[in-house]
Amino acid sequence: MAEGKNVFVITKRERRIRLVYSIFLSLYCSIVVFLIFITFLGSFKTKSDLVRNTLGFPREFTLDSYKTLIFEDNFLRIFLNSTILTVLSIAGIVFISSLTAYGLSRFKFKYADTLQTYFLLGLMFPIQLGILPIFIMMRKLNMINNLFGMVLLYSANMSFPVFIFSVFFRTLPYALYEAAKVDGAGEFTIYFRIMLPLSKPVIATIALLSTITVWNDFYLPLVFLTKDNLRTVTLGVYRYMSNFLANWHLIFSAASLSLIPIIILFGFFSRNIISGITSGSLKQ
Repeated sequence: MAEGKNVFVITKRERRIRLVYSIFLSLYCSIVVFLIFITFLGSFKTKSDLVRNTLGFPREFTLDSYKTLIFEDNFLRIFLNSTILTVLSIAGIVFISSLTAYGLSRFKFKYADTLQTYFLLGLMFPIQLGILPIFIMMRKLNMINNLFGMVLLYSANMSFPVFIFSVFFRTLPYALYEAAKVDGAGEFTIYFRIMLPLSKPVIATIALLSTITVWNDFYLPLVFLTKDNLRTVTLGVYRYMSNFLANWHLIFSAASLSLIPIIILFGFFSRNIISGITSGSLKQ
């Protein structure tokens, strides 16, 4: 073994386990890609073509379903609602969770560990368990059928972001903080000028994962957004599914439109998920 080098020996048992995982993941990915491909193909078919040729290529490509969605059913408004809700929610999640994690990781106070545990408990309980008191609170605040109220709800879902940011901030050299204090920088200056720029990989990871969660969420919009002009993409697709046999050609088109932003984001930024999560796991 060469001096100063770490050699990782993989046993036969580990190779078999990796092979099983690779086969399983490859099969799963193939099924997902196939279903997405069939969805996109179905969006270019007529209703009769879907009935007779569900899994095959369209006998005649048509954009009638997309025209119905955009020009008759005002799906662009639904798309805009989801975009506004997602962008504002991600901004709130990143800002609040990073600021909270910075305080937990840099300041020592009596109940710091208890507060950290409190945020971790949020990973164990789904929001559905507390939907009744949340609904009562939102109604008293006049936040029902209000996109800003939904932004507040999503911004409060920061257990996982706080955990990731805290781990990352604790691995940063304390000398950076001390040098900034010596230069006369305040806490907010240190946070905005030093901590946030250094945490770009983590921000990208949190933003991407949270975007997928908020964009695809069905439960909270169903409960808190009951007006037609405030529907999100998931509610728009669900409306067509309520009369599946009559609208299933529209379901394929609506689902395709809702998938496009997520596929684009995941295609460009998927590498940031691993780099962002592992960036705070080891000290250089």
